[in-house]
Amino acid sequence: LPITAALAVKTGARIVAPYYRLAPEHPFPAAVEDAVACWHWLISQGHAPRHMAIAGDSAGGGLALATLLALKERGEALPACAVGLSPWVDLDRRGAAHDGATIDGAAIDDPMLTREGLQHSARLYAGDELRHPLASPLYGDLAGLPPLLLQVGGRELLLSDSLRLAAKMRAAEGNVTLEIEDGLIHVWQIFPNLPEAHQAIARIGAFVQRWC
Repeated sequence: LPITAALAVKTGARIVAPYYRLAPEHPFPAAVEDAVACWHWLISQGHAPRHMAIAGDSAGGGLALATLLALKERGEALPACAVGLSPWVDLDRRGAAHDGATIDGAAIDDPMLTREGLQHSARLYAGDELRHPLASPLYGDLAGLPPLLLQVGGRELLLSDSLRLAAKMRAAEGNVTLEIEDGLIHVWQIFPNLPEAHQAIARIGAFVQRWC
């Protein structure tokens, strides 16, 4: 994928993009189990956690955070830092109701996601466990997580996810950087001809190089 290649260039790192099991054939927690298995494989190959980062976009951003929580729960070493691009960290949309305009499709003007679509996908993935911390990391204990960079568009439904995640991370005395790109949409970083995409990926590269 172009974004993967761009991230490799800007971070100066080798990137592993695992194929993990997908819902509805393989619902929660299959994806988390696969992500943790990938982490264990990387360590078995001699890679040191202090020199590794974990990142993901959209549902993959939520999976990246869930992987951190799963590793923390097991008392295992965590990566040096993490990056979430428009991460989906709250599968229970009722949890965002108090955010008003940040969850109202008409106010947000999101051309890629709908509230109904998110609710349907959430049920396919997690069933009745929408608030399980490894399905919705927003509801997990964020204390002790590594430095986190969040990039989210100002037009998207998942803006509230990043806003609330950053607030909870700060409340847990965590290190979090929140970048809100005014007027941009869900995971705009994937569009190779968009100047803002190049700028965002360059900032991700600087962030990873700083901590790894």
